[in-house]
Amino acid sequence: MPEGDTVLQTAVRLRTALAGRILTRSDLRVPRFATADLTGRTVLDVISRGKHLLTRIEGGLTLHSHLRMDGAWRVYAPDERWRGGPAHQIRAILANTEHTAVGYRLPVLELLRTQDEAKAVGHLGPDLLGPDWDPETALRNLLADPGRPLGEALLDQRNLAGIGNIYKAELCFLARATPWLAVGDLPAPTAARLVTTAKQLLEANRDRPMRTTTTTRAPHGPGPGPKERLWVYGRADRPCLRCGTPIRTADQDARPAYWCPHCQSGPTG
Repeated sequence: MPEGDTVLQTAVRLRTALAGRILTRSDLRVPRFATADLTGRTVLDVISRGKHLLTRIEGGLTLHSHLRMDGAWRVYAPDERWRGGPAHQIRAILANTEHTAVGYRLPVLELLRTQDEAKAVGHLGPDLLGPDWDPETALRNLLADPGRPLGEALLDQRNLAGIGNIYKAELCFLARATPWLAVGDLPAPTAARLVTTAKQLLEANRDRPMRTTTTTRAPHGPGPGPKERLWVYGRADRPCLRCGTPIRTADQDARPAYWCPHCQSGPTG
């Protein structure tokens, strides 16, 4: 699931493949920009902003994309077979003489002027993996609506940018609070520590091929094997790695929420 760390890794791959090179092919398969031709322009940079990707192109243009749940950018060598999905799922192709970047199932794809990037990402809170990270502002944003459920507040990219459903579940577990606890009911030290922990988790996973949030050795598990890399997310009915109580799951805002009924305090839906 693309979250801030995954999107950053995608930006790095795209930057390595495209930045500093002239586009020899450009194909934007969305009606609004189907006639746009970027061929002959140099890609200047690719950056991530929260869960958004900004590909900056010569001439003051930026290609803005968002992966949401199952979008992806794949990079291929000139003779390599494309394997990201069927052709009808392709939304964008950017190629140079050495690499081809193919965007699959992109729910958001728009071409805008670089000077207008704020129209796409200006609403975002401090980026957990970005140069604008500001823990004080992030904490203030998070607590601005004290009655809001913690899980919803963490997912709101206007508060802090980069947290998705996986990190939401893991952060609530580490804060020992259920996702439905009002964010204003968190003790002040816990709330401040939550923001710091979010930064630490995404930083720790920015270069990892497989996301890991657990400690090296968990008392109720054999260690972070394939199914023990996360404390609670995706582990419904399996024993909590901390106490052994079965993990529970329920919907929160149309997404699955996971929690340990022993380790986490607060309402449960």
